[in-house]
Amino acid sequence: MAGKFECYKDKAGEFRFRLKAGNGETILSSEGYKTKASCKNGIASVQKNCSNPDCFEKKTTSSGKFRFNLKSTNGQVVGTSQSYASESACANGMKSVASSAPGASIDDQT
Repeated sequence: MAGKFECYKDKAGEFRFRLKAGNGETILSSEGYKTKASCKNGIASVQKNCSNPDCFEKKTTSSGKFRFNLKSTNGQVVGTSQSYASESACANGMKSVASSAPGASIDDQT
């Protein structure tokens, strides 16, 4: 099963997306957007930038876990990962985004 983006409306009424891997696990989540069009632009940005390793920013949380942000070429964060227990698992998450996002379908749940 290929990856897919889910576009949905959160409790605050903002549009968000999450990228799910082929196994159904969420591997990237967005910030809130005021419009569905902006949310879809965010998805397009992920698809465009996920093949560039320089667009991934790895971080260590205060609890010692690892996560990453995917940034657009202008430096804006377009997606954030879950927390991972190890640095290698975080690196695998980045690889999963890079392989899943380009051909992922969009499931509009709004």
